[in-house]
Amino acid sequence: MKDIGELIKEELIRQERSVSWLARKLSCDRSNIYRIFQKQSIDTSVLKRISIILNHDFFVDLSNELNN
Repeated sequence: MKDIGELIKEELIRQERSVSWLARKLSCDRSNIYRIFQKQSIDTSVLKRISIILNHDFFVDLSNELNN
């Protein structure tokens, strides 16, 4: 199972979006985004915001991992 940070990073790359773009959308510094990429877990409210911004339901990804 991949860490949530890695899933977020992969989706950002897939969408050809920059770290700076995501940082602006989340109203934080780029360094915070790089920290998110390294996380094994993340607060659900932050994950919800990232899911909305990237238009990708990471909760489904996590649920699918549990069912496999």
